[in-house]
Amino acid sequence: QVQLVESGGGLVQAGESLRLSCAASGRILRVNAMGWYRQAPGKQRELVAHMTSGGATNYADSVKGRFTISRDNAKNTVNLQMNSLEPEDTAVYYCNADIVTTLLQWTSYWGQGTQVTVSS
Repeated sequence: QVQLVESGGGLVQAGESLRLSCAASGRILRVNAMGWYRQAPGKQRELVAHMTSGGATNYADSVKGRFTISRDNAKNTVNLQMNSLEPEDTAVYYCNADIVTTLLQWTSYWGQGTQVTVSS
């Protein structure tokens, strides 16, 4: 009943910027943590950045100082501003949200993924 939709991916050259956006909709009681993960071909999916409902953030060491995560709790959206992109950032980026759907449980939802390709 919950859907996450990402947008903003694309093809850029090294040093350029992109801004990813994700909107959650559906039967949502409350949203806890939201974040971004990425997966490159042949590699495991890894955490890029996430933010709790209280505003605490965590970033992968490889993106600290370059990426910034932000949220709009009223709109159930999360964004990722990516600056100084490097070829190593090339991957499919997935939005993730921990959503309370009933009083009895929460569920981790994933978006469909958006491709980010950085050429050197």
